[in-house]
Amino acid sequence: MSFELASCLFTLFFLAGIGTPIGYSIILASTVYLGLAGLDIALAGEKILQGLYKSFVLLAVPLFITAANIMNAGTISERLLNFCVAAVGRFRGGLGHVNVVASLIFSGMSGSAVADAAGIGKIIIEMMTKDGRYPRGYAAAITAASATIGPIIPPSIPMVLYALVSNTSIGALFLAGILPGLVMGVVLMAMNTYISTRRGFALEAPVPLKELPRHTANAFPALLMPVILLYGIYGGVTTPTEAAAVAAFYALVLAGLFYRALSLHALYRIFVESARSSAAVGIVIGGALILNFIVVSENIPSMMSAALVGMDVHPLVFLLGVNLLVLLLGCVLDATTIILVIIPLFIPTCREMGIDLVHFGVLIVVNSMIGLITPPYGILLFVINAVTGIPLGEIIREVWAFLFVLVLALLLMIFVPEIVLWLPRLFGYNG
Repeated sequence: MSFELASCLFTLFFLAGIGTPIGYSIILASTVYLGLAGLDIALAGEKILQGLYKSFVLLAVPLFITAANIMNAGTISERLLNFCVAAVGRFRGGLGHVNVVASLIFSGMSGSAVADAAGIGKIIIEMMTKDGRYPRGYAAAITAASATIGPIIPPSIPMVLYALVSNTSIGALFLAGILPGLVMGVVLMAMNTYISTRRGFALEAPVPLKELPRHTANAFPALLMPVILLYGIYGGVTTPTEAAAVAAFYALVLAGLFYRALSLHALYRIFVESARSSAAVGIVIGGALILNFIVVSENIPSMMSAALVGMDVHPLVFLLGVNLLVLLLGCVLDATTIILVIIPLFIPTCREMGIDLVHFGVLIVVNSMIGLITPPYGILLFVINAVTGIPLGEIIREVWAFLFVLVLALLLMIFVPEIVLWLPRLFGYNG
């Protein structure tokens, strides 16, 4: 390792360790490398601008963020919850099941775990803890765990970012996330049933079946969003970025005109908040673009690839090792940083070993989402704590069971790649 790279990494970890936002930490550390290497500091700005302007796909990120914020602001969340209560609320642990199913459905609109947890999650936690029906720590834990499904089922902001660094088809990634997302939902509901039965949680009063069609009709327009997205991409009607624009426009029409739940003032606040969130992601992307240039300049990916291939490591062992690393990094880093900064190091090795990049990408996104609820620094745990006031200790005590079954689901996806690749191949993906 060169002195310049060592200085860059030391600066990065030092700044991140004292609480500097990760995007700024990466940019400043990269600037240190450029200065010590005798390169023009203006190269940092050049790499950021080149990366942003050449990546049309990045426009999908602010558009999906806007769509998620519009969905949260209207009455769409409440309509979806009413539909979920009518569909699965009658079973043991009913509101826990409602929590998971609501996340499965809402994930088809937001593409963001934080949006899921902070929006629909807050509402359902209040439903679960009303009259002491569920312990508040349990309600918060299953909400955080189910929110991890958000970026797995399309649309998915992390998958857009992974497509950026791996040059992989966004359409194939979106399709590949559907079955894994459903598997995650199934294992969470199974654990919820087991815990609810063991602890004797009260049964909810079942919604009469004759009311189910009415609740379905109220939620149906919102349920169409993922269908519209995938048809647009795979039907050849839109590019993935154009599909994101359609999603944002559809959310706007749905909340503003169809449900009439959006004022001009609320829309202004949505656009401001979406701009702030997009800028935060953009800073990390900008830093990652410079850092990736440095990594390539140091020839690190090629050296790693040659070393691993030379050691004759089995692809399955490689996948397990990388996923273990990402799981550990997920305890301290957010998914955006992992995907943009860490994962590009392993992509050349994946190509050398014949590992499908769509399969690898979905595994990394799932793993990064599990990291969001991994104590002690899981971001979703802090989000739930911030929006509900439930003590962090209570949430952590209850989240371990759900963390366990999600890791089992991840292992299943590693050992059975068809769970990830079956649907994309059905629609013509040849990877």
